[in-house]
Amino acid sequence: MRRVLVAGNWKMHKTPSEARVWFRELKRLLPGGGSLLDSEVALLPAFPILPYAREVFGEGPVAYGAQDVSAHREGAYTGEVSARMLKDLGCRYAIVGHSERRRYHHETDTLVREKVLRLLEEGLTPILCVGEPLEVRERGEAVPYTLAQLEAALEGVELAGPERLVVAYEPVWAIGTGKNASPEDAEAMHQEIRQALARRYGEEFAARVRVLYGGSVNPKNFADLLSMPNVDGGLVGGASLELESFLALIKLAG
Repeated sequence: MRRVLVAGNWKMHKTPSEARVWFRELKRLLPGGGSLLDSEVALLPAFPILPYAREVFGEGPVAYGAQDVSAHREGAYTGEVSARMLKDLGCRYAIVGHSERRRYHHETDTLVREKVLRLLEEGLTPILCVGEPLEVRERGEAVPYTLAQLEAALEGVELAGPERLVVAYEPVWAIGTGKNASPEDAEAMHQEIRQALARRYGEEFAARVRVLYGGSVNPKNFADLLSMPNVDGGLVGGASLELESFLALIKLAG
């Protein structure tokens, strides 16, 4: 049985002091502090907030992680944050390949693959983002474009188990726009992603890799998305910033 993952990508929002209060309130409101949930909850705030995530959640049921990671193990790379540092902070996850990193920081598929490898090296689970811009979808090339990103990021990557990878399908045209793919559109792409994973790692393995949908996920559309057999949760942006909406998503996830 799949365990739905609700992952909140805070992007560049909230100060550390604001996040600390928010974390404590979330922990108070979750059943058993999160231990009684059937779903998994993960929070992905900015780097300076991570020590407060560790302070509040520790090694408990609510996971936390980073929005990015360096492709380098260590060294003279000013401004970079290594997978080893994230592991020391207790992170379980880190996002790699988000469309905003690809667009604003010109990250290539090769760089994304290097980041995947660094995370796996330290025992962290990458949340690998893939997805097409609007012009690609309008040309009818969404599937080959998205699968090319997936396959390039996983080229030669060995996984010890399906829990060591999460894939997030985020159609770029739906991120922060209020638009989102229909549940049927999401399901169709998730099927393609799972089939690509099956070709690389085998069908049984691929069936257990969680594939999330991201792109204006909110309490109004999440239940319909989760009703699709290949949608295993959501990578949530704006709706993860407010306690009420985030708790609503968690409730829908079960």
